[in-house]
Amino acid sequence: MNAAHSPAISALFGDEEHLSVSRALGELQARRPIRVNAAGEVLFALPVESLDDQRLHEFVELCGPNAPKLIVTQQRARAIGIDASTPVALSLSRDARTSDILALAADAEHNDRFSPKAEAAGRAARAAIRLIKLSRGLPAVIAVNLANIHRELMRSIVAVEADAVERFAASAPNALAIASEASIPLASGTAARFVVFRDALGVDQVAIIIGNPNFGKPIPVRLHSACLTGDVFSSRRCDCGDQLQLALTRLESLGGGIVLYLAQEGRGIGLANKMRAYRLQDAGLDTRDANTMLGFEDDERDYGTAAMMLRSLNCKRIVLLTNNPAKLDGLMKAGIEIAARVPLEAPINSHNRRYLTTKAVRSGHKFVTLKASASEKS
Repeated sequence: MNAAHSPAISALFGDEEHLSVSRALGELQARRPIRVNAAGEVLFALPVESLDDQRLHEFVELCGPNAPKLIVTQQRARAIGIDASTPVALSLSRDARTSDILALAADAEHNDRFSPKAEAAGRAARAAIRLIKLSRGLPAVIAVNLANIHRELMRSIVAVEADAVERFAASAPNALAIASEASIPLASGTAARFVVFRDALGVDQVAIIIGNPNFGKPIPVRLHSACLTGDVFSSRRCDCGDQLQLALTRLESLGGGIVLYLAQEGRGIGLANKMRAYRLQDAGLDTRDANTMLGFEDDERDYGTAAMMLRSLNCKRIVLLTNNPAKLDGLMKAGIEIAARVPLEAPINSHNRRYLTTKAVRSGHKFVTLKASASEKS
């Protein structure tokens, strides 16, 4: 039996397909190029994030006579005036500057000095964008199709199949396992049990069991997306930290419950991209438009992982502490029964009013206090 395909090796390292995707993700996170293969395509792709003139020059030289293209999502394409329903490839000249590319990929305004032509991106390019999103990078790559070019160099570049990327992305929420757990006393004096789950990307998701919830009844649950700025540093730009504290207090008053602390910073775009979105908000965009301007959905979160965590804890019927109807819909579609919704309305201040208003008006969040405040001013 070939050792590379033996059951023991597969158990230790996973199958070759999973390994290829994991390695490709690692290369992208290290800002190195990868090859993405699809029928009729061999795409040589480099992340735009952290691109500099030296890396761009080296990439263009490696691509030989082929002019690179910038691959962006349909959201980014629409943000810069291109009608698109799928990711697109924008033609670049070989003398395009790094500043031009970065502006075209992420800025609210860009100097369109090379008037790029747009065409629908191929399967390999779409897979490259999917990988970048999985790695929480800026969703844009510069790429060249090398299908008809054979070079020794290409053999040293980590390769991945487009089909493998799609299968990995679809199955990742199901590859969740408990990594560790421990009891931790909270400042309030309530005991809590922290159960750490780890997903296929190596990301930790945490279930915090507060007090002694009665699993014979619907369990009070808070799904909380991690927010470094709000949860840790008490940022006034959002209501995240306040909502977390309100949830803990409410769960303690109810005798117990669960907080799922999910690695979904910035509604799933990651911390670095959240800071980019903040800068766009400072320039006038609201929180939804800032995300789409960067090439993301306005909300990239998926609640399949949360549902799996709840099932692992034998928690299938819950009372959800939230203002966000999308969380109810996401959990119900994943098979979790919602017995009731309990609102969590945090204080409104001059820094977060616009943010909360956007959530209410454009995302359908339920805020009684915000509505009452608006009525008083009208």
